[in-house]
Amino acid sequence: MNVQRVEELVRQLLVEIGEDPVREGLLRTPERVARAYEFLTRGYREKLDDVVGSAVFQAEVNNMIIARDIEVYSLCEHHMLPFYGRCHVGYIPRAKVLGVSKLARITEYYARRLQIQERLTSQIAHAIMEAVGADGVGVVMECRHLCMMMRGVEKQNSVMTTSSVLGSFHDDHATRVEFLDLIGRAVA
Repeated sequence: MNVQRVEELVRQLLVEIGEDPVREGLLRTPERVARAYEFLTRGYREKLDDVVGSAVFQAEVNNMIIARDIEVYSLCEHHMLPFYGRCHVGYIPRAKVLGVSKLARITEYYARRLQIQERLTSQIAHAIMEAVGADGVGVVMECRHLCMMMRGVEKQNSVMTTSSVLGSFHDDHATRVEFLDLIGRAVA
């Protein structure tokens, strides 16, 4: 990312919305915004293989592994406003498991780019499935979208829930129900 170019674009934006980019409170705003976007979109400049690294381990297990309440912060691709919430990930390994922190790192890798929640949920599930050759993967994400809270319909209490289920989580009703129960989203 060309940070200096983004700084200039932010200066121009400040002028276009009616601000003075040389007033005291805004002098360093272009630099701050450029650095913030560099951080918030770093998923474009990373590689999934580097994120997962060598944290794939042989294991003689086939039980469900779950990481709940992984914090998620991303930017809506339609308005470039934040959406945030939590992600619950579960998978059943065949012969390999991921280091537990990698579930959060994979989530972060895809969240740190312009996104829609539906795609983000699917990308996380597919990445885990591919990384360990899992028997099945389930991902449920619950997020609040500032583009819906601050503008448009202005619904401050709305939460969007998305899910992606692959392999045995998709094909086996009992597996899916167990996953949802363990993350506290039991099916009635």
